[in-house]
Amino acid sequence: MIKNRDIVCIANTTWFGEYTKSTVQLMSRLAKNNRVLFVEYPFTWKDTLTTFLGKQKAPVSRMLGLKSRLELINTENGSKVYNLVPPPVLPVDFIKKDQLFKPFFNLNVALYKIALRKVMKKMEVKDPIVITAYNPFYGLPLIGQLNEALNVYYCYDGIGTRRHGKRIYAIDEAFSKNVDAIVTTSDYINDDKKKFNPKSYVVKNGVDFDTFYADAKNKVHKNEQKIVGYIGSLDHRFDINTVEFAVKNMPDTLYHFTGNLRNQEIKQRLDKFDNVEFFGSVKPNDVPALLATYDVGIIPYLVNDINKNIYPLKINEYMAVGVPVVMTPFADLKDFSGMVSVAENNETFVKTLITELEKDSRSAINKRIEFAKSNSWDIKAEEFGEILNKLLENGND
Repeated sequence: MIKNRDIVCIANTTWFGEYTKSTVQLMSRLAKNNRVLFVEYPFTWKDTLTTFLGKQKAPVSRMLGLKSRLELINTENGSKVYNLVPPPVLPVDFIKKDQLFKPFFNLNVALYKIALRKVMKKMEVKDPIVITAYNPFYGLPLIGQLNEALNVYYCYDGIGTRRHGKRIYAIDEAFSKNVDAIVTTSDYINDDKKKFNPKSYVVKNGVDFDTFYADAKNKVHKNEQKIVGYIGSLDHRFDINTVEFAVKNMPDTLYHFTGNLRNQEIKQRLDKFDNVEFFGSVKPNDVPALLATYDVGIIPYLVNDINKNIYPLKINEYMAVGVPVVMTPFADLKDFSGMVSVAENNETFVKTLITELEKDSRSAINKRIEFAKSNSWDIKAEEFGEILNKLLENGND
């Protein structure tokens, strides 16, 4: 494990939130032996306005400097992480012409850099390891600007156009070529990144095993009605057709969907069935107990080029509480061969669900739990740290 280093994480998320985030899990563990500064993705002035209107939740007081932008957070793993909320920036993604976009975005970068450098100076950060977590937009202009000893791109998803438009592809490629190394969460992403940078490594997603295991099942539920459950964002990735087919053809089975509803069509099409229930997002600490109520957990993602990159966090979380998993073939997750069921089409999805419900056993539950234990975030953080050590020792040659 890497020790006694300053680590600056240029994140693409906030620290707090509704769901588990791989960046947060890794940084909280690396912080046990290092000093970690987690820089949140900057909210815009539009986010500030919508928060005042009650339509969003952004840390406006910290963004505006009314409260300290820098806070020391006690993590659930016993470590401490410095958390920086940058000042608000201009909303620029809607600007299509680069001639107009660049000067405004450069202003955003300047504001971000000034706030970050001020904090780094106050903390007396020296020769930091900069880990840019899925944020090439800010990572690229900051290369060489933070006196870093090492600059690593942590890429945990495929690059898409939903937030930044098509310009993200050129930015991601340039960033990938110019960083010292890349760490990805799947073999598929890694194969893609190696085209741009030969120093590309894989650290796959994990699970907060001890937390989930505390609520794990120890036997098969004897409920009169079985529960097929899904937890996570209900968004553009979700395969509505496959799930609707299953709901129609298994009317005696309950389907529970829990999470942030970002694609209204999902509820419009499924809520009309008597065996379907939707629930809002739950606090992260409540997730393990909720998953343990399921008889089967599903990951019904669409099969497309974007989803091929996904290594879903929930796959290990389901298994850590002993729940069988049925998924669509959206990604090649060969590590889970023989441990999860992959259904190639609608009919197979239904047949597989029925089989998993009928054949589950205490021994199968224990096998899943042991498998998830080997994928704990503690182990993944050690893998990540060893890659950083190797890069430092070899001088990035």
